[in-house]
Amino acid sequence: MANATLEEGADMKVELFLPDDYQPAEDEPFMNERQLEYFRRKLINWKNELIEGSRDTIEGLQDGTRAIPDVADRASEETDRALELRTRDRQRKLVAKIDAALRRIDEGEYGYCEVTGEPISLKRLDARPIATMSLEAQERHERREKVHRDD
Repeated sequence: MANATLEEGADMKVELFLPDDYQPAEDEPFMNERQLEYFRRKLINWKNELIEGSRDTIEGLQDGTRAIPDVADRASEETDRALELRTRDRQRKLVAKIDAALRRIDEGEYGYCEVTGEPISLKRLDARPIATMSLEAQERHERREKVHRDD
């Protein structure tokens, strides 16, 4: 019985205090608890915004289903709907990348380049918190992709 209590306690996470104006700095240890919490919150907030936007889209598409007699108006509405659905599909894929980044935080792999193992710059992570490669590795990857695309 005592072991069960210990195990339950181990799974509980203590909320880390993080000032609203906190910004990760180069002069603190890389991926310390505060930085990890900063990026975790940033990713969760971004994910929640995307999910809320998806709900709005679904409601809008359901409400917008109506008979439009004018062919040009109907075509315009269908084009708008198709564009909205493509945008939401991109956002759905983005949510999957956010979930993967959150898993990397939990596994202690977040912030490190998947190619070189080197730290990804804080500026890059702040601008693109789902980044999996350092800027240099990403540029090499894109150059190789471009070369193969031109074949």
